[in-house]
Amino acid sequence: MILVVYVLSTWAGAAVVQAQGAVPDITLTCSQPSPIDVEPGAPRSTIVNCNLENPSVHQVKVEIRIQAGNLAYSGPASVTVGNGLSASFQVTLRADLRAPEGSQTVAITAEVTQANGVPVTSSPSTYTVLAIIRQFSRLRVESDVAFIQLRPKVDTNLVFAVYNDGNAMDRFAIGIDNREELNDEGFQLSIPLVSVEIESMAPPQKIYVQMRTPKNQGWTDKYYNLNFKATSDYSIKTVGVADYQIQTMTIYIRGIYLPGFELVGTMMISALAAAALAGRNGRQSADEDIVDADGNVTPLSSSIF
Repeated sequence: MILVVYVLSTWAGAAVVQAQGAVPDITLTCSQPSPIDVEPGAPRSTIVNCNLENPSVHQVKVEIRIQAGNLAYSGPASVTVGNGLSASFQVTLRADLRAPEGSQTVAITAEVTQANGVPVTSSPSTYTVLAIIRQFSRLRVESDVAFIQLRPKVDTNLVFAVYNDGNAMDRFAIGIDNREELNDEGFQLSIPLVSVEIESMAPPQKIYVQMRTPKNQGWTDKYYNLNFKATSDYSIKTVGVADYQIQTMTIYIRGIYLPGFELVGTMMISALAAAALAGRNGRQSADEDIVDADGNVTPLSSSIF
C-alpha cells in the first residue's frame, strides 16, 4: 500500500512539472584550466571553473560526472540550482609527479535528475576542456672520477655523463666553463660535440673531453680544476633562465718536462746502436786474424803477455 502511494505521488509530481512547462534543462560552461606544472616541488594541480544556468521555472538538482583520463580529479557529485538562477562549481585536476609533457582531454557532464524534488529525465550537457602538462627541464652531470693525477704533456680522455631528468626530450649545450683559464695554464682541450639531445629519463649520454696536460719547462707540482658544464636549451628558450649543472674534476700535474728531451733520447738510442754495431764488427775482424788462409790457428803474439 505504501509503495502504491509513493508511485502515485511521484506520478502526480511529474505531472505537475510537465504541466508547468517543458522538461527542465541546464546550460553548462567551463573555463580552460591553466597548465599543470609537475616538477618536484610544484603543486601539480589546476582548477576548472564551471557555471550552471537554469532557465526554467523549476528548482533543479544537477548530477555532475567527470572523465579525466590519467589525471586525478575532485568535484561535486551534484549541484542544486534555483529557478532562473545560476550556480558555479570547481573541478580540481591533479597530475603525477614528473608526468610526461602533453595534454589530456577532460569531459565534464551535467544532467538534471530532479525538478522541484521530483525525479525527471533530461538530456545531459557536456563541456570539454584540455588540461596541459607543461614541460620542465632538469639535468644531472657526473664524471667517472673526481680526481686524476697525470704527468706533463700527457694525452688522455675525460669522461662525463649527462642525464635528462626532465619530462620531455631536451637539447643540452656542453662545454668547459673555465676553458680560457686552463688554456692559459697550457692545457689543450677539445670536445667533439657542442650539444646533445636526450630523451626524458633515458640512459645518460657519455661526453668525451680530449685533453693534453701542460708542457711547462722544468718541474711541475700543481692542482687544477676543470669545470664541465651542461645547459638545458629548453630552459633558455622557453623559461628565459638557464638551467645548468657543473661537474668539477681536480687534475694534479706532477713531474718534469724538458724541452727537446724527446730528440735527445732519440739521439742517445741511435748512438748506442751505432756503438754496438761497431763492437760487433771489431770482434769479427779479430776472429778472422786468429785463423790463417789454410785454416791453421795463428800463434798469439808474445807481446800481449
